[in-house]
Amino acid sequence: MISRLEQGSVAAVFGGTGFLGRYAVRALAADGWRIRAATRRPDLAGHLQPMGAVGQIHPVQANLRYPESVRQAVEGASAVVNLVGLLAECRLCFSRAARQTFHSIHVDGARAAARAAKAAGARAFVHVSAIGADPRSAARYARTKAAGEAAVLEEFPTAVILRPSLVFGPEDQLFNRFAGMARWPLMPLPLIGGGRTRFQPVYVGDVAAAIAAACARKATPAAIYELGGPDVVTFRQLLDLVQQWSGHRKWYLRIPFWAAEVGAALTVVLPQSLRPLTQDQVRMLMRDNVVSEAAAKDGRTLQGLGITPQTMTSIVPRYLERFQPHGQFAHYHS
Repeated sequence: MISRLEQGSVAAVFGGTGFLGRYAVRALAADGWRIRAATRRPDLAGHLQPMGAVGQIHPVQANLRYPESVRQAVEGASAVVNLVGLLAECRLCFSRAARQTFHSIHVDGARAAARAAKAAGARAFVHVSAIGADPRSAARYARTKAAGEAAVLEEFPTAVILRPSLVFGPEDQLFNRFAGMARWPLMPLPLIGGGRTRFQPVYVGDVAAAIAAACARKATPAAIYELGGPDVVTFRQLLDLVQQWSGHRKWYLRIPFWAAEVGAALTVVLPQSLRPLTQDQVRMLMRDNVVSEAAAKDGRTLQGLGITPQTMTSIVPRYLERFQPHGQFAHYHS
């Protein structure tokens, strides 16, 4: 039987150099795809190529805001994956053309990728959205994620939508971020809204496996899958685990949602790297971020794709070890 690699089947991946992207590229390479990693900066994509055989992974320049580059990136591809997303809008961009907004990325960009994939004759289109996508949400992030899903299905009716909960892994900005904050002297950890919001963190490798399964057309066409791990934790429990695994003990500062929104509004002029939370992120914290009962009942989950999700306990302690007070290898000392 001729393998997919021998057939020369191409998967174009938008956002392939990002956190989730590198795992998706690795999973697709292992599944035998030739991968075209579409990114704005292909010169920064060298870390992807060792994930496959020689010549199997090829970075190309593309930007979802420029349709011609998108068309060229998907030409001849059998599967197209869109991973591009924006956590916060650019408030300090001086050029209107350069400014990235939730709508330009989540809606217009997703539509451009789906439209180009359809025109190129791709058989599968996989769009990664987020649990919480809702046209009625108070958060622009969630509203545009929902609008992006609708745009994708309008352009590519058999597309598969994947909605992960919070994604964790060695390079994440979830556990690593809070573990870094736990090291700050005399600085409490923020407990937004009392820490009662529930999450279902999912391992990045499991999300990548779901992407590969959908590209192989093992998912139901036009279905929306919700991806969560085996553990549901509150925000308070998540921070407790961070402290346990990083070896730091901090006190909590309870911050009501309204106060967190005010604080986010006051820091809107700061670069994103210096902002604790945006107003949209505060609003997203007001709702649980877990797999719905409907998705679980219908099998629109990782398990429905034949994937057994890995636990936080089996993954996270290993990469938070570097935050230990006496260093990563302290337990080897006599």
